[in-house]
Amino acid sequence: MENFAEKLKKIISKEGLSASKFAEKIGVQRSSVSHILSGRNKPSLDFVLKIYKSIENIDLEWLLSENTENESHLEHTPPYSSEIDSINQQETNTKTENNIDRIVIFFKNGSFKTYNN
Repeated sequence: MENFAEKLKKIISKEGLSASKFAEKIGVQRSSVSHILSGRNKPSLDFVLKIYKSIENIDLEWLLSENTENESHLEHTPPYSSEIDSINQQETNTKTENNIDRIVIFFKNGSFKTYNN
């Protein structure tokens, strides 16, 4: 995480914020940002996740990696997105192929009503 301070400086600059305003935006104390920027402290996982959740289009892999050269850190692509899309498509296909056979409604008094297709 030695390069994290550099990445944090890039993010703050790209957002056009002061360190103080950035801390406010992600919901941490100003001293936390200051200590990480100065190299005094290393970021906690909570700190990193707050950046990830607060800054649009940030690439978590870039944020956690040692690589500072990749400028595409603001082009976030969720991991496994193609697999997730494929699963969602399969679920959609399954839902459209299944027909509802029966609906049962249960009432608080213990009775029920059945509707058949």
